[in-house]
Amino acid sequence: MGDPRKSKRKWMGPSHPWRREILQEEIVLVGKYGLRNKRELWLAKTIIRRFRHQARRLLALPEDIRRREEKSLLHRLYQMGILPENATLDDILSLTAEDYLKRRLQTIVYQKGLAKTIYQARQLIVHGHIAIGGRRVNAPGYIVWRDEEPLIDYAPTSPFKVRPEAEAK
Repeated sequence: MGDPRKSKRKWMGPSHPWRREILQEEIVLVGKYGLRNKRELWLAKTIIRRFRHQARRLLALPEDIRRREEKSLLHRLYQMGILPENATLDDILSLTAEDYLKRRLQTIVYQKGLAKTIYQARQLIVHGHIAIGGRRVNAPGYIVWRDEEPLIDYAPTSPFKVRPEAEAK
């Protein structure tokens, strides 16, 4: 047993970390999505890698078992907003880390226009100015599910929230 205060790593780094094309691609993605460090990118790549592995494993199963498990996996990815509604296992195999990064709270706050830059979106979230359905979320890496997306707004106590009495004046 390991030390309970030290959790297990949830990500795998690149197998060849010093290849120029990998480094350039990582820098572009870190800047585009306003990630704190490459570990956040590696986490996204690891999660997508697990989904693709699960899809490959399903392709090897007998037809009756595969249909049941395939339906639940596709439904989960649809609810997460990563895949469209009528997706197939081949669509899972073509997923990239960018598909996952688009569903982070930080990215969606920026896309909804609640922040002027992707970095300001991260700051608003960390400082507690963003809420989902009235509940504050202070994790920029929170994956926003499809049904939660319209509920994203400023927190009720945030000074950024425009109040009706302020508009009347």
